[in-house]
Amino acid sequence: MKVSITCPVCRDAKEGLCQIHSPKDGDFNCAVCGSYTMDSNLDLTFLSNGSIDLGLPDPVQYAVLSHLIRTKSAYSSPGEGEPFTITRELLDSLCSDGTLPSPAVQAANIVRFIGDKVSHSGKPLDQLPVGFHAIIGALNREMALRLIGELQERKILMIDNAVGGNLINITLTLDGWKQYEEEKRGQFEGNYGFIAMQFDDPELDPFVKDVVKPAVKENIGYDLVDMRDVGRTGVIDNIMRTQIRDAAFVIVDLTHDNSGAYWEAGYAEGLGKPVLYICEKTKFDEKKTHFDTNHCLTVPWSRENDEGFKQELIATLRRSLNL
Repeated sequence: MKVSITCPVCRDAKEGLCQIHSPKDGDFNCAVCGSYTMDSNLDLTFLSNGSIDLGLPDPVQYAVLSHLIRTKSAYSSPGEGEPFTITRELLDSLCSDGTLPSPAVQAANIVRFIGDKVSHSGKPLDQLPVGFHAIIGALNREMALRLIGELQERKILMIDNAVGGNLINITLTLDGWKQYEEEKRGQFEGNYGFIAMQFDDPELDPFVKDVVKPAVKENIGYDLVDMRDVGRTGVIDNIMRTQIRDAAFVIVDLTHDNSGAYWEAGYAEGLGKPVLYICEKTKFDEKKTHFDTNHCLTVPWSRENDEGFKQELIATLRRSLNL
């Protein structure tokens, strides 16, 4: 028997929005956030009303978590992969650096969502889903509706305003469809870069974390993300495509001849994204990279010369981005 509770993520107390079998079985199905579970090793705090306190510092972190869950749910097919799992590591990372997409990215997400739905059904949306703000990455529904209103004023959206302020018959204008098609071709540029690499390497992982990502943030002003920053469970292929498609640039490490990194590089190149290759110096000097990339500009790196690598990396990025 299912019971309705207050979702510990979106914390919406409306009856029936979040259902579980029991407060301690760990499987949640929220109309706002989507389906998720909690790691069995997570030390949970149960409040007097039966809800769960995740201990995040402010509403932004809860909204980020809701967006992560909803985004993963949107790309998962029934019975495919594993449910999104909330872990202590994830909560700690949200406390330290959890941020929502910028308003520009949220607006692009709105255009993409409506365009996808209308393209699939062939008719305008009857109404916005309950979890719309979680889908696009807004703080709450009010902020999402403000962006909707601005897109309507800019003649990107066409909307009928029903009695009581409800929005019905939502679709894109011709200018909106143009923006939608440009975004689908990768011509929308987010405020971040994406790095493709092999994970769990004892030398590369700390190098990217301690050298590459801080250098890009401090000198270019862009966050540099990899798939571990985006999601940790379930089906990730389409999420990866979205992250590359919306990135301002892509950095690809070819040290390990990782086939996934090569695929991601090719996808980014096909979209016309600026792609910058890096490779561990000894490997690059001895074996180069695949012949399809060995003629491309590659910045070698060595832990013995972090500063020299950072200078060349930033100079190359500035040229690539016309900064």
